[in-house]
This record gives sequence, structure tokens and C-alpha cells, in this order.
Amino acid sequence: MERIKPWCGSTPVPDHIMISINGDAKTSMAVTWRTSVDVADGYVEYREDGSDVIMKTESVNEVFESDIDISMMHWVRLTDLKPGTKYYYTCGDKTNRSEEFFFTTQPENLEKFKFLCVSDQQKGDPFETPDYSYFNALIKRYLKEHPDTAFILTAGDNTDCGQHEQQWNGAFLGWKGIAEYVPVMFTEGNHDTRGFKDYRNGVGRYYSEPAEFFCKQLKGSYSYNGPEGWKTENYTFDYGNAHFTVLGVNGPEDVNAWLVEDLKNSKADWNIGTYHFPVCYTGSDCQNYDCYPVMTEGMEMLDLLFSGHEHSFGRSFPRKNEELFEQPSKGMINYVLGNSNQNPPGTRSLSKVWHSAFYTMEDRISMVAVAEVEGKKMTITATLEDGRIADRCVIDKERDVIEPYALAPYFNRTRMMYKGADLGLCQYQTTCENKDGVWYGCLSVLFSYFGGMVKKTENQVYLEGYGHWARFTQDSNVVETDRGEVTLQNAVYRNAEKKNQLYIPLDALNIFEMRWAYAKRNNFILIEHESEDKPITEQP
Repeated sequence: MERIKPWCGSTPVPDHIMISINGDAKTSMAVTWRTSVDVADGYVEYREDGSDVIMKTESVNEVFESDIDISMMHWVRLTDLKPGTKYYYTCGDKTNRSEEFFFTTQPENLEKFKFLCVSDQQKGDPFETPDYSYFNALIKRYLKEHPDTAFILTAGDNTDCGQHEQQWNGAFLGWKGIAEYVPVMFTEGNHDTRGFKDYRNGVGRYYSEPAEFFCKQLKGSYSYNGPEGWKTENYTFDYGNAHFTVLGVNGPEDVNAWLVEDLKNSKADWNIGTYHFPVCYTGSDCQNYDCYPVMTEGMEMLDLLFSGHEHSFGRSFPRKNEELFEQPSKGMINYVLGNSNQNPPGTRSLSKVWHSAFYTMEDRISMVAVAEVEGKKMTITATLEDGRIADRCVIDKERDVIEPYALAPYFNRTRMMYKGADLGLCQYQTTCENKDGVWYGCLSVLFSYFGGMVKKTENQVYLEGYGHWARFTQDSNVVETDRGEVTLQNAVYRNAEKKNQLYIPLDALNIFEMRWAYAKRNNFILIEHESEDKPITEQP
């Protein structure tokens, strides 16, 4: 049956044209474009600025069958280019060719360069014709202000539903007049893997593993060097004295093993990663189980990790093994980019113990970050579209400092931090204690804080949350739970010095599928749960 071409469907004329770094940025450049399937092949013609000598490279071509169209993807990797040289190019076949665009290769011995960071620019409206025109104008404005931008790095959610091609059609319109001139390095987000069996009515949501449409359109755009089974979603590139590792959201165990080996082999001054889900998240109800603890080893080998997902902004202290530091040499900095297309997160963002800079972004406004690398110094400036600066930091590896200076917290009494947030007044007089090497906490205070059920009776406390319940008894290590009796490593005790409350060994958190860790340097206990639900008890 013949298909009716959708809005912005493929034609014999090249569209979705973009350039990207694939190989040595000094001597190569990749060109990607799309046509209808009746154009079976194509080529790029290119010339040096000031030269009339035209060179030609044939494309690699693969059919892309989506939910609404059948297209032909074309990729050309131009090689043997001259460093620091401007080139003009066109793409297409003999009959249908694009207009002429240009790009510039990386200069030799480059130690100073600039790139833009954007995230979560997805748009779902209008349904049939998602409108990215605002994003397009915003990025063009930033490029005008920063004409020396070497490339643009995204942190994911480039589309609202990446398993529906009308979303990509809208998204690529958002890059028109940009991606033909400046390399765009996409990071995959969860929305880029999302689809619906009935998209119009939002029925049958699923996530594609691997990210089918993302991979089929970008297969030849980036180095095909990711972990087996998860290529294109994961890739690396180098620019100047920096090594970039782009991480997808699928297959975290495989990705971590690949990331560790990749970073072991890096000799770059800077090791920079992108991963859509934040480690040091800003959402009050969010979690980092997508990346921690599975990807902890690899991620903590990075100097800096750009993330998105939450549509709000946060920059962390250097973090390693749950501990927070001031010096960049001591841990990985998680830079959570605010959204870049007026996508507010709703009322849910919250500054956490790991944040040295934070902004809620609950107003309808966009953010773009400009990163400037000069030797072993990196300056990142995150600005709102109205010109206000949300953050400007300098990471100086030679002096081993981050400016503006900020001190990672230290507490003289061991506090619980739930999802990175201080329980505050709730635990002012009920902080944690270590007895004979075992950590105890007043878990009734924790459950009250996040909305769980707490019932106190003589010598007992009943806790309920996240679908589980447990009844703890003073001087006993046997706990009655919804899944039968559980034996703790130590008995519950009454703490007469701390409001006479029952103190429970923290291994009891396993009953509720929580994990915890003690940050010795900062003297707090970090408690996590992978659910993003709000377990507030019902009012009868």
C-alpha cells in the first residue's frame, strides 16, 4: 500500500542535513542527510575556502523505515582534510543537491576552544507538527554572540517521543540553519527512546532498547565505537585537549564496562562525559538508580559530567564515593543543564546537599551553557535567555580549585539526607549514631519526612512506605514485615539522649528497598530509593 507522505516527509531533495565529529576533528568531518528511498545513493562535493578544486566523496546509504515514512539515510565521512581550514560543501545526488554550506576543521595544537551545551529542548506541540522554531532562534542568537563555537553538545531529550518520526521532523527543523555549519553531538535521552502504540491518544507507552530511530538516523554520524549492542547510543570524540564520552540511557552494565576501558586509555587533559540522567539530581522526587551504583566506577573517572532530564539547573561539588570535596582532582562534577526550550519542570526542584550552585527554573525560560576550555582551565557560563547568569564557574586543574569558592558541607552530628535533601528540623535532635561500628537512625523521623506511615506504640514502631511495612520492637533484632520475619544485624534500642526514640540499624532500610551510604568526610548518611512516587499516606 502506498504511504501518504507525512508533514515534512522525505523527498528527493536532501534535508535533515547536519555535520558532526566522527574521527580526528583536525582532518575529518561527517555529513548526514536524508532523502526519499527513490534516491538510492549520493555524495558530498567540497572545496577549500579560496580554491576552485572540487573534491567528491560517495555516501554510505541505509533505508530508514519509521512509523510514518520510508526514507534513505546518507552519511559521508570526509577525511584527509587540512587542520584549521574552512571548507564549503554540498550534498545530494546528481539531480538533487543541497545549497552550499561550510565548516571549519580543528586547528593543530589547539588548547583553547568553546562549545555550547543544551538539554531537554523537546516539544510535543502541536501534535502533528511539533514546533521547534523558538529553539532555532535561541541557538542562532547564541551562535551570533559566540561565533567561535566549535560544536554543540546536547544532554538528551532532543525529541519528545523519539520513536515517532514526526518528532524528529520537527526537531531537525529546529536545527535548520545551524547543524549544517556547526557540528551537533547528540546525547540520547529517555524521551528519544520513547514511543506509544497509539501516539495520538498516548496509549501503550514503551521505551526502545536500543533506541531504534536514534540509531538508524545517526549511525554514520558519530564514531561507531560504543559497547557491543549499544553502538551509536554511546560514542566518543576528541576535540583539542579534551576527550568526550557520550553515554546512552540503555544497558548501563555494558556501558559502564566500556566507559571504564575508554577512560583508562584516555591521555587527554580533560575527560568530559554526557549522560541524560543526573547523578546529583535536583528533583525532590527523583533518583539516580539509572546511573548509580551501576555506573559509579566509570562516571567517577570523569572530570565533568553534563546531564539534563529535570529541566532545572544544578552544579555539584566534586563527588566520589558519596563524599563531597572542593578540589576538582578529588571527584566528578555533575553539571545538570536547565532546559533549553522553555520547558518548565513544575514545582519539584530542590537544592540538595551535593549542590554548590542551583536554580529551580520553574519559570518558563530557557538556559544555554557556554563552555570555554583553555589549557587546564575550563570556564562554564550558564545563562538564561533573558541574559541573567545562573552560574559562572572556573574549573582550574593546575591550581586544583573551582571558582567561585564554595566549601563542601561538614556536619558535627551525623545527619540523614534523603534523596540528597536535609531532613532539617525533623532530625534536629534525632541525628544518627554509630555504636560499635554499626550505624543507627531514627527511621520514624525519616518516614514522617517523606510521607510514609508511622505508628508508635509501647516499645514498638510501625513503618510503612513504598509498598512495604515493618514493625520494629525495642531490644529485638527480629522484625515483622509484609514478607515475613527479617533478622537485622543488631537489635533496636531506645535512645534516651535523643528524644527517647527507638533507634534502628540502617540495614533495616533494605526491607523498603532503599540503599544508604555514609559520607565520612562530610559526616552525613545518604539514603536513596529508586521510586519517584510520593508515598503520602491516605487520609481515611
